[in-house]
Formats: sequence, structure tokens, C-alpha cells
Amino acid sequence: MHPSHEAAAGPPGAEPDLVLSACEGNLDAFNGLVDRHQRSVFNLCLRMLGSREAAEDATQDAFLAAFRNVRSFRGQSFRAWLMRIAANACTDELRRRGRRPAHSLDAPPPGADDPLDIADAAAGPEALLLRKEQQAALQAALLRLPPDQRMAVIMCDLQGFSYEEIAEAMRSSLGTVKSRIARGREKLRAQVGIEGEHSEARERL
Repeated sequence: MHPSHEAAAGPPGAEPDLVLSACEGNLDAFNGLVDRHQRSVFNLCLRMLGSREAAEDATQDAFLAAFRNVRSFRGQSFRAWLMRIAANACTDELRRRGRRPAHSLDAPPPGADDPLDIADAAAGPEALLLRKEQQAALQAALLRLPPDQRMAVIMCDLQGFSYEEIAEAMRSSLGTVKSRIARGREKLRAQVGIEGEHSEARERL
């Protein structure tokens, strides 16, 4: 599975400067950070929860919590700190729903991470249908992973976070993070292979 790195969006300005200003109470700076990281946070929540509605709620909760606590930020990576808050929001949402993510078999909506990258927009209808089926199979398999493995795989393979950032976000050791990713990948290979025998999807896990 190949990482899908997300380009930072938002107003110009170095992120450390925005973080410093946000910590000093500058609302415009915090909004700039929201613009830069909103897509990543939403995609994490969407992959974790499997529901656009639940992901939107968790994303909103995450940014509200980040705004309330930004002055206490002391980490090395702001986005890892933000992802930890997003993960907590997802955990709260799963707890409210009995720890069961929505079992959607639909492919993620436009704008979500696409780790398969099998067919581009110019591809024919058969290739696009295959791509949608592969995305749906992968998403369904992700939702069956334990939450800790799901988050580690999403952050590493779909969003391009480093092991160190994932460890910071999950408050875990590097060894634990690597173990979760390895176990999650192994389960995904098996599950995607079972569901429809999507050979190209298996090769990319």
C-alpha cells in the first residue's frame, strides 16, 4: 500500500508562525491551521468511522477541542497533536455508537484519500467501476480492523505520516506503532483478497 501524501492548503505563512500566533490567541492564525489540516482530519475520521455524517461531527469536535487547548500545545509536530485530538474524537464517536463503525460498502467520496490510484479520470467505465469496487473492498476491510490498527494504517499508508508522528499522535512507542501497522496490513491483505479477489488491491497493500 502506497502513502497518499496530502498537500498542505491554506493561507501563506510558515506553519510554526501560525501555531505560535494561534497559541497567543490569534483566531485568524488558528483558522489558517484549520484550512491547512481540515482535509487530513476529515479523511482520518471518515476512514475510521465509515460515515460522512459521523466524520463531519468528529471533525468539528476535533477542531473545537484543538481551539480550546491550542495554548497548551507543546509538541514537536502540530499535525500529530491535531491527529491525536481527532483520534480521540473518533474514539468518543465509536463509544457513542457501541464501538461499531458504520459498515459502508460505498467507495469513499471525492476528496478522500485514494491509495489505490488504479484508474484516472480519463479511464473507461470498466476501469472506473473496478476502481470503485476496489476502494469499497478496502474501506470495508479497514472498518473491520481494531481501531488502533486502523488508525496506524490510515495515518501511515493513506496519509503519509512518519512512524514518529504516528507514535506521537497515538502516544505509543515506535515498536508498538510498527507492530500495529504490520498486523493491520496483514489483515487487510487477507480480507481484500477474500472479498472479490481484487488482485491489484492486494498488491498495493
